[in-house]
Amino acid sequence: MSTVLVVEDDANIARALLVNLRARGYRALHAPDGTRALDLAAHEHPDVILLDLGLPDVSGLTVIRGIRGWSRVPILIVSARQESASKIEALDAGADDYVTKPFAMDELLARLRAALRRGTPERAEASVTTADGRLEIDLATKRVRVEGTPISLTPTEWLLVEQFARNPERLLSQTELLHAVWGPEYGRETNYLRVYLSQIRQKLEADGSRPRYFVTELGMGYRFTPSGG
Repeated sequence: MSTVLVVEDDANIARALLVNLRARGYRALHAPDGTRALDLAAHEHPDVILLDLGLPDVSGLTVIRGIRGWSRVPILIVSARQESASKIEALDAGADDYVTKPFAMDELLARLRAALRRGTPERAEASVTTADGRLEIDLATKRVRVEGTPISLTPTEWLLVEQFARNPERLLSQTELLHAVWGPEYGRETNYLRVYLSQIRQKLEADGSRPRYFVTELGMGYRFTPSGG
């Protein structure tokens, strides 16, 4: 079942979208503003996002840029803004498609199905195994094994490990990780990352004081290197 995040502050439009999506077998979530949208995107990992640009707290462009900092999830704009400049700005920010209001539900659903097809490769990898075969992260079952032995992680530890596993070899900034795991209102609590990365390294690295997989890049962020560096 694909998960669709509907970011829409108009209650009537949101209700119509949710009813139609759920009737067609989608798991539909609703965010009435940008802050809630960023929070749900980080914690629920939707397969596609339907996003209005005119939100009551932050702009839809801010939401796009916030999500694009750590995810390639398809974003379909559903907006009353019809001018070309708005469309170009949204697409340049990282949106995948643009539908103007009022819209035909059949067309919107067709665009959504197309976005889901384009987004499939990101989720095709069900597990990540380090080059030496020592560490395996199974994204489908949310389990981690070291040398074949299951390792128990706390929920927060898992959320961090999941972010790394979905972005192997990519530098993740401290802000990206804080937003993805703790929510958009967090951005300066870098001590959270130091504490949890230390715990993760002790559990998953051969030598927690000399990490090979979960590497700190001073002044920039962290990188998961399944190649072993």
